[in-house]
Amino acid sequence: MRSDLYSELLKQLGTEVDAELLELAFTHRSFAYEAGLIATNERLEFLGDSVLGLVVTEELYKKYPDLDESRLSPLRSGIVNMRALADIARSLSLGKYIRLGKGEEVTNGRDKNSLLADAFEALIGAIYMTSGFEKTAECLRRLIAPTLDSAMAMGAGLDGKTALQELVASLGKASLEYRVTESGPDHDKSFIAVALVGGEELSTGTGKSKREAEQSAARSAFEILSASITVKPESE
Repeated sequence: MRSDLYSELLKQLGTEVDAELLELAFTHRSFAYEAGLIATNERLEFLGDSVLGLVVTEELYKKYPDLDESRLSPLRSGIVNMRALADIARSLSLGKYIRLGKGEEVTNGRDKNSLLADAFEALIGAIYMTSGFEKTAECLRRLIAPTLDSAMAMGAGLDGKTALQELVASLGKASLEYRVTESGPDHDKSFIAVALVGGEELSTGTGKSKREAEQSAARSAFEILSASITVKPESE
């Protein structure tokens, strides 16, 4: 490994990373298989995913003390989903560092959201193993700041219906609507809302008003759709 190979990346990160761990963080299983290697970046990715989740959760907890769990959760999903992580990876030009097998190389693996997100999480794992939690958290706060601000601007965690509408539009879904039913006496009504995306029932929510029920259903639907992004096939 050339000593200057990662100099630009390390400058962007603002921290040191063990050279062997850094190379491992970019070793995709396709490359390891073809090269007869045992180790891949998957263990570092597993570690980095946990560190990322903790740092993002802590940052949101401190930054938005007035938001409850039902609002913090979809906001977190808007930050740590595969596409958001892939965008951060692109900002660091991680694609050029990934070691790929021939099959992944010819199918544009360096720009696949799934591979980029995995490489970013593995990089986090490598930073953590080198420098510990505080240094890793400091680095991550800088890297996720634009994504966090973008998620807030979309309304995620604050206005569930707005956030869901934005997400549905970004995914090219056909339609979004709510089906609301009510029960109980006039002085104590309860409402149940069903969020339908593309005509498919995605989630339900309850409340003491139509708006409250729709907001609850929207936040749940936002979480479901955001989570589904992370399990898209690699051809995405």
